[in-house]
Amino acid sequence: MSDPKRFLITSALPYANGPIHIGHLAGVYVPSDIFTRYLRIKGKDVISVCGSDEHGVPITLKARNEGITPQEVVDKFHNINKKAFEDFGITFDIYSRTSNKMHYETASQFFRTLYDRGVFIEKSSNQYFDPETNTFLADRYITGTCPHCGNDNAYGDQCEKCGTSLNATDLINPKSVISGSKPVLKMTKHWFLPLDKYQGWLKKWILEEHREWKTNVYGQCKSWLDQGLQPRAVSRDLNWGVPVPVEGADNKVLYVWFDAPIGYISATRELTDDWEKYWKDKDTRMVHFIGKDNIVFHCIMFPSMLKAEGSYILPDNVPANEFLNLENDKISTSRNWAVWLHEYLEEFPGEQDVLRYVLCANAPEAKDNDFTWKDFQARNNNELVAIFGNFVNRTLVLTNNYFNGHVPERGPLTQYDKETLKEITVLKEKVEKSLDSYRFREALKEAMNIARLGNKYLADTEPWKVIKDDRARVGTILNISLQLTASLTIILDPFLPFSVVKLREWLNFEPRQWDDAVVDPLLSAGHKINSPELLFRKIEDKEIDFQIEKLLLTKKMNREEESQLNPAKDNIHFDDFTKLDIRSATILDAEKVPKTKKLLKLTLDTGLDKRTVVSGIAEYFNPADIIGKLVSVVVNLEPRKIRGIESQGMILMAEENNGKLVFMSPAESVSNGSEIK
Repeated sequence: MSDPKRFLITSALPYANGPIHIGHLAGVYVPSDIFTRYLRIKGKDVISVCGSDEHGVPITLKARNEGITPQEVVDKFHNINKKAFEDFGITFDIYSRTSNKMHYETASQFFRTLYDRGVFIEKSSNQYFDPETNTFLADRYITGTCPHCGNDNAYGDQCEKCGTSLNATDLINPKSVISGSKPVLKMTKHWFLPLDKYQGWLKKWILEEHREWKTNVYGQCKSWLDQGLQPRAVSRDLNWGVPVPVEGADNKVLYVWFDAPIGYISATRELTDDWEKYWKDKDTRMVHFIGKDNIVFHCIMFPSMLKAEGSYILPDNVPANEFLNLENDKISTSRNWAVWLHEYLEEFPGEQDVLRYVLCANAPEAKDNDFTWKDFQARNNNELVAIFGNFVNRTLVLTNNYFNGHVPERGPLTQYDKETLKEITVLKEKVEKSLDSYRFREALKEAMNIARLGNKYLADTEPWKVIKDDRARVGTILNISLQLTASLTIILDPFLPFSVVKLREWLNFEPRQWDDAVVDPLLSAGHKINSPELLFRKIEDKEIDFQIEKLLLTKKMNREEESQLNPAKDNIHFDDFTKLDIRSATILDAEKVPKTKKLLKLTLDTGLDKRTVVSGIAEYFNPADIIGKLVSVVVNLEPRKIRGIESQGMILMAEENNGKLVFMSPAESVSNGSEIK
């Protein structure tokens, strides 16, 4: 489909249990908005939909902890995030929510269609049940001792201390978060989407027909498909969410992974009565903007749902970004290690475009990237101020000074003049090619090259010197510089919309369409311009120091809180310690455990034998980098099955306050099997 009639742009629904931070913006919403604005300037039929994802266990937990209802939680953050997006210039055609009536109706209809066709598998299984509250417990409503590291506050789906993914039944001494009582296993029925039945189709559709997808997206999909897909539950026992619309499904709701993407459909239905042409017409191109944690849901699960229903189009592309770190540390909402959008807008009023520029210029398109306040300052001062702002200011000030604010006549053109004007077309086409390929960093760089071109042109022609002897030549120079400036209001509009509005006001220039960027001239001789102000201001060291100090204070508070939450454990008898058999060992092989983010399967030479240990260190170590590493391991720990793998021991690690893990290794080389006493 080379030239679609219309575009449907979806942006990942932010979870309504907290505010938006710069990681969300860099990963999803800045590229989504740039692409949508670009299509609109090109005159395309395009709608952009988003909204709050408002169901799931984390919201019910937050409500319980704060003593309010789940609806009050989502109302609060839906309003905060909706306003922050609007203030930041994110131009969704609708920002809906999954707790509204239209969504409940749409999600229910979608489930019922698949149910009536016999798509789902019904299965009963034992799950934990709280007898005191008479409710089934979601994994996050169960805590206990981690079988891997001994953490007494592990959740039923994951131990947040060692990072190991768990099943609730793996926990030692499990208890209900709601009542504190010991849960019991009880039979319950759920419906499953048989993803394995779509395996062959997905392989052909993704691996053969969409080789143009970004490497990180294609690679993650291939990994999942190579491992083999399994049926996935679309319902769960909970009282917050879209009720499962069949008899015998009391207190069961649609699983949030199933219900959330249907939010794109319900938002479109809410926006327009013509919603079906955007979702069911083959002449529509649908593009999902998401972060890498949502790749599997948008490339495998949601397309399988759409395929099963049969009448919907499939996504043409899913240009997912990687993660953005903050000051060399992972952004963490629980640790408040983030730059929140609503706080940025308060502390840097009117400077939305500075953050948009930095997040695009430093976007984690192919790999995780890092945001630092020093880089933020440098890009503002050295690029926005010194390149774009400087060129615009010199052009408009000189025009006002020498020609009373009127566009001067253009005289005979030199070869250099002609080459400069021709370069606008070259750069415009480069920007267009990059945007069409979802390479936003590259597109922004080429767009800024027009301002660089203008700066070089003024520096080379030196109109402030030529004015003494050749006023007509200066008129030509400024006429060409004004043409470059007007082109910038079109080419940079998707990236820096607030700055472009100011610039158009100074130029007395109406919004134009994309292809008009190469029209010559855009500003005719005699056209009156207004007096400019500074387009960008220099950001001072003290402002950046304040932001860094604020983060350092956050880190200090986290350390103090962690020391209170994790005090030294109670004393033990010496005999208890001597029961531990700790030996030196060498890592012979390491590989990631499929479908987990944090687990590595390690093969160790303990000097006693060669054995397998599963360790939750995948986020900190590349498997290839730790082969041959000398480590310490508890060799007499009772074996435990973790994700179907029998783990025969535990690697000893030190955990720093920032969560970083470090191997506990002998200072000198020792033989495998040496006892550590």
